[in-house]
Amino acid sequence: MRRILAAAAAGVLTVTLAAPAQAATDPSLATLVAKLTGPGSINQTDTRYEFKATDLGIVWDNNRGQVLTAFGDSYGPGWTGPGAGVGDPATLDWRCNALARSNDHDLADGMTFTDMVTDRPGHAKQLLPCRKDGNDAGGEVTTIPTAGVSVGNRAYISYMSVRHWGQAGSWDTNYAGVAYSDDNGQTWTQPTTARWPNNANFTDPFQMNAYVHKDGYVYMFGTPSGRLGDVHLARVPENSVLTPAAYQYWTGTAWKTGSDTQAAPIVTGPAGELSVQYNTFTHSWLMMYLIDSRGLIILREAPEPTGPWSGARTIVKSSDYPALYGGFMHPWSSGPDLYFTMSQWNPYNVFLMHTKLSTDKSPANLLTDPGFEGQTSNTTAIPWKGGGVDRGAGLSHSGANNGFVRSSSGWNNLEQTVSVKPNTTYKLTGWIRTSANNTDGYFGARTTGGTVVSEKKFGNLPGYTQLSVTVNSGSQTQLQVYGGLWANGDTWLQLDDVALTPVTGSHC
Repeated sequence: MRRILAAAAAGVLTVTLAAPAQAATDPSLATLVAKLTGPGSINQTDTRYEFKATDLGIVWDNNRGQVLTAFGDSYGPGWTGPGAGVGDPATLDWRCNALARSNDHDLADGMTFTDMVTDRPGHAKQLLPCRKDGNDAGGEVTTIPTAGVSVGNRAYISYMSVRHWGQAGSWDTNYAGVAYSDDNGQTWTQPTTARWPNNANFTDPFQMNAYVHKDGYVYMFGTPSGRLGDVHLARVPENSVLTPAAYQYWTGTAWKTGSDTQAAPIVTGPAGELSVQYNTFTHSWLMMYLIDSRGLIILREAPEPTGPWSGARTIVKSSDYPALYGGFMHPWSSGPDLYFTMSQWNPYNVFLMHTKLSTDKSPANLLTDPGFEGQTSNTTAIPWKGGGVDRGAGLSHSGANNGFVRSSSGWNNLEQTVSVKPNTTYKLTGWIRTSANNTDGYFGARTTGGTVVSEKKFGNLPGYTQLSVTVNSGSQTQLQVYGGLWANGDTWLQLDDVALTPVTGSHC
């Protein structure tokens, strides 16, 4: 995958999914277990399979006592790096995708590959063809797997046909397709009918997918091509994975067949490289993905695949692992130990990572970075917009940071867009204080089109005061939470510790 990011060191803590996002100065919540591919890896793929550098590492159980790992663009002895496609063209040996098998249940020291799918002794095979003629209309640069699942002894790969690489975090696809294998990944069939074509604006919501097989269905979580879109959800009866017409899309209130454009966002992006699983330790659904613009791999939790999904919790930072991407949960993780694969651009290889889970079931806050502790500059960054950030200035309600707005005229606010369930009641709380001349402040929620759903007006709040608003989402699948004011000369407010939580039993 095409990307560039930032630098330096790691540590470990226990992850409590319902806790506030960690401060920017905290260590990453994951540790490196082992390098899985390339020179110096525990699998010695460079010498065993002429597999020196590779992209991603999508992991799933094959129902035959093994885990399969699918890779994207991969290179042979001539690769020199950093990144993809760099080296001697004569010996670069570009394969658009590949597959490894593993019987290893003891992940504490890494994931040992039993073998790789090969086309000749000692050479990793390309699974799916790719034309390598992209970057123009109708072209195809590569075909990269984005998800894998097995139903019985049949394995399925969801892959994307990449048409054009754009700016960092952005690319266009021709379509997403499904391929299947009945011989444990040795050969693959690609039905041309099992495809989701992209649209003219390259915004189709199921171009990069994650799979979960559960209760007779294969659930498909999808994003548009690139790393900038929202997350959507579909499901299909387990025996109809190759039939697009059989897929049911979650509209926010119901499962419906038909066009995939009717799917409502279940998580507000930007999200890239999804991985989802049902976790038997937490008894909840977990979602892992990359927030590319901030160099973070994050984790969310939900009681059902449809949500509500908690705010994002930082698991790994690019400041610890430069140019990280991916983040695919291992299906054989057990108890509090969650293992996942992660890639880095410069070494262009795949690593096994480890973090700890908690069963703390405090009410899930749907907001990400609710205390602004993850903000790394004085200007707000995803997921917050507007205003600014007081960082370490001693002005917060708790922690080190808080958000603020300050202006001498007009409307000014801090806001965050979040995915919600329709016809559901939420409690919105936040701590606010203001300048003495404030007379026209508002804290509440509105539609993404700007229509107020529910809000509370406030005037001068000389000390931090907790405000509470009851919000019913009505027909909406996304809401904007905001705190702001109409300026009256030089006027300011500070906002901290914001929470949006479902009211138990409120869904209609």
